[in-house]
Amino acid sequence: MEIHQSLLEACKKGHRKSQFEIYSLYYKAMYNTSLRIVKDTFEAEDIMQEAFLKAFQSLSSYKAEANFGLWLKRIVVNLSLDSLRKKKPEIENILNTQELVINESENEDENESNTNYEIEKIKDEINKLPDGYRIVLSLYLLEGYDHDEISEVLKISASTSRSQYTRAKKKLIENLKFIKNEQVGRSN
Repeated sequence: MEIHQSLLEACKKGHRKSQFEIYSLYYKAMYNTSLRIVKDTFEAEDIMQEAFLKAFQSLSSYKAEANFGLWLKRIVVNLSLDSLRKKKPEIENILNTQELVINESENEDENESNTNYEIEKIKDEINKLPDGYRIVLSLYLLEGYDHDEISEVLKISASTSRSQYTRAKKKLIENLKFIKNEQVGRSN
């Protein structure tokens, strides 16, 4: 059963305080979900706001057996993808598939600031990926969708989702290795 069921019931009745509480619980995660897809802070903010409005207006169709956060995230993802579709009619086609393994950090003694720097570099490189790669990678790795769910949301086959994910990982790793090699070259 949904842990926020009493709040959601109050939201269905139009109680603004309950709506604000639900918004407070979920807004940051929903904003981040949208931002990973659309890569624009203002657009992600608009989408997040629109998603909450749509969710509150559609609460009568929400079934308490499902997790509200996942239900809301689906709305955010769909609105984010709709926004991208308006900008770019098709997701890139993938020609080849290759399996890659991301290498673990060789130096386990890195301090937290170096780790944060590395995370920021990875986020930057993810944002530089082509839309098709970035979206599938974000939905799979960061949002926890499986390839069947991604195929349903993006209206592509599950094999295309897997292929885009694999190519996105490969491209991301190549970009990160290139940056690392540039840094090593500069320090020599």
